[in-house]
Amino acid sequence: MATEKISLKEKIGYGFGDAASSMFWKIFGMYSLFFYTDVLGITAAAAGTMFLVARLWNSFFDVFVGIISDRTKSRYGKYRPYLLWFALPFAVMGAFTFFAPDFGQTGKLIYAYVTYSLMMIVYSMINVPYASLLGAISSDPTERNSLSSYRMSFAFIGSFVTFMLLQPLIDFFSKTFGTVDLSKATQTAESSISTSPVGWVMGVGVIGMICVILFLLCFSWTKERVVQIESEENVSIKKDLKDLFQNAPWWILVATGLSALLFNAVRDSVAIYFFRDYVKVNYRMTGTGWDMTTIYFLVGQAANLIGVMAAPSISAKYGKRKTYMIAMLIAGVLSTGFYFIPNSITWILIFQFLISIFAGYVLPLLWSMFADIVDHQELLTGRRATGLIFSSSSMSQKLGWAFGSAMSGWILAVFHYMPDAIQQSSETIFGEHIMISLMPAACCVLAFVGMMFYPLSDKKVKENSEQLNLKRNKQ
Repeated sequence: MATEKISLKEKIGYGFGDAASSMFWKIFGMYSLFFYTDVLGITAAAAGTMFLVARLWNSFFDVFVGIISDRTKSRYGKYRPYLLWFALPFAVMGAFTFFAPDFGQTGKLIYAYVTYSLMMIVYSMINVPYASLLGAISSDPTERNSLSSYRMSFAFIGSFVTFMLLQPLIDFFSKTFGTVDLSKATQTAESSISTSPVGWVMGVGVIGMICVILFLLCFSWTKERVVQIESEENVSIKKDLKDLFQNAPWWILVATGLSALLFNAVRDSVAIYFFRDYVKVNYRMTGTGWDMTTIYFLVGQAANLIGVMAAPSISAKYGKRKTYMIAMLIAGVLSTGFYFIPNSITWILIFQFLISIFAGYVLPLLWSMFADIVDHQELLTGRRATGLIFSSSSMSQKLGWAFGSAMSGWILAVFHYMPDAIQQSSETIFGEHIMISLMPAACCVLAFVGMMFYPLSDKKVKENSEQLNLKRNKQ
């Protein structure tokens, strides 16, 4: 059963789960800093510190979720039940996170800490088991690679839907139920997205309800097949952690994944500011209401999707490790070039498209490689700690976004970003420029160097899978 062919319906169902997660994750990564500074009204430095504190401790909470999901017993399996239990809380907390109460500065900051932290907890409770599900659907490396690609393809489709809907939803609800402040946005630097609080909470709420439907479909259409070889009774959590910390490939993959996600976090979080303050193109696409920042995001997601879809065939030919390294190297070179291109929307969109293609190769490879590490550790220890290992991948993702978002807020503060300024200073604009180009390039270099030391070749991964299947067949 562990190596049976996975149906197209099940692959799509598995993909729906990451479509839902990514719809919110992109809101956190690309819009939350702007929301906190220009809608809620806290400083960039305070928002950056809040991101770091909330996501840092929550990154380690992911490991706890991985441990308890490994030990979950239900008629639905170990990991699927969490999709059912936490789908609705996921949507509700998302709306509360993007609610802007009329408190003083201290009250707003406390509200931000509480709601953002609770949102990250709920996100962990559904996303860590979802990620672990990949290792439980199939033990076949080829099927896992396919599932990972479906997952990432739907992740980018979900992100694409968010970018298509969020800004028009915010502007629609702002005009219908709130006070529209588009004139102020245009005055302050050619931005066209509304800063009306009611638009944000209702727009995010609609996205949240779509996520609920997708999570429930993921729950219904998937099946857990891969089981632990040995009895899991009385398994020591301390031993699980000790085995994990002694796993050298795991350390390398966490470090390289952290660098790759830091690349995305810094680049994405500053994009709204970059377009508003540096590019200064006051444009809305007829019939959609999309401004140039939204178009930039959509171009990136379309290119990411191309990279994700191409990753399985390219990695099958050249190997996961080599494909990862080449993709990071080219993304780094292009990101460096981004700094030197003219202030032309044509050049900016061309480079965004090219950078995003190569960035798209990386994420499905990362998730597939974490599944390979599950097999590697099971052979070494006899223990299949799927949830724990996949929670570490979620941990690296959150750490990357934590440090990336925090750095973005702090650097904006260092370069004296002023939310209410009609025109940002040349110093601030220079800071935004390097944050979208040279800083991500440096992260690519770190990811490239780290992957040079990764020891699990495609040949080794295949051998591990074959040995484990032999053990299961003997039971």
